[in-house]
Amino acid sequence: MHVARSYFIKFELNYLEMLFLADLLSGIQKEMETGTLPKPVAQLMEELYLNYRNAVFQSGNPHAEEIVLSNMSVALDRILLDVKGENVILISNHQTEADPVIISLLLETTSPHISETAIYVAGDRVVTDPLCKPFSMGRNLLCVYSKKHMNDVPELAEMKRRANTRSLKEMALLLRGGSKLIWIAASGGRDRPDPITNQWSPAPFDASAVDNMRRLVEHAGVPGHIYPLSLLCYDIMPPPPQVEIEIGERRVISFHGAGLSVAPKIDFNEITASCGGPDEAKEAYSRALYDSVCRQYNVLKTAIHGAQGSDASTTSVSLTQPWQLLN
Repeated sequence: MHVARSYFIKFELNYLEMLFLADLLSGIQKEMETGTLPKPVAQLMEELYLNYRNAVFQSGNPHAEEIVLSNMSVALDRILLDVKGENVILISNHQTEADPVIISLLLETTSPHISETAIYVAGDRVVTDPLCKPFSMGRNLLCVYSKKHMNDVPELAEMKRRANTRSLKEMALLLRGGSKLIWIAASGGRDRPDPITNQWSPAPFDASAVDNMRRLVEHAGVPGHIYPLSLLCYDIMPPPPQVEIEIGERRVISFHGAGLSVAPKIDFNEITASCGGPDEAKEAYSRALYDSVCRQYNVLKTAIHGAQGSDASTTSVSLTQPWQLLN
């Protein structure tokens, strides 16, 4: 398993970009002085950092400083996120029915809070296909009907649209509450191999779906950030070669490596500054997110299928194996 540690959540003061342990303490102090952090919370953060640092250094691990900086930067950023109440949307590709569980397992070592509280936008088959349900048990799900299956049964199309409207309203309410992290597959379905080359790559994003999420974030009344996430895990349980209408697809399960990567957030206004209209802007923003996911995917492919592991890291994607941080 491989996780990219490069930039997860960014704010005015980003603990994840800090290069030295002393910066973490000074960062807490600055947040307290500016009023961003209440004094009791800042004191608890400082105590947590010092206790963890001392424990890791006492272990004698030669990489103690790197371990403390890596883990505590994520932890402190997470605490700051909760205090600020900001939302995070992960725009992602989608590979297997078990993606929510795989993501959670990849994150549970370094980011247990995110692993437990992330919300996943899932297809309707999670609730309609009895063999699909076990692969997302224990996860927080918001169910929607995919466009790919909207007209499978024409007489049910209107019911599906109404159900999707209810899900969007529920998502809007969640975002208004703040401190939410929501994962969504922007293609509307699972990735599939090219029928000619048999090579896997992220399926193209639905620009309308991306734009809907962006609008929900903007209208929530709470600051929000959109990040591109890339996931590679299809070997574990690949989908059928073609989209199937009938319930009851065949599941082929195997043991294989998996990885995810999150890149820096992509700002809508920066990407679309030169666009001529809303439709062009919508397409440009979706394309920027998709291109980032593809770039990260290629790094993960080199790490996992190319058997290079963490050596596949680049200047923009830094890969780690989570369990090694505990050694």
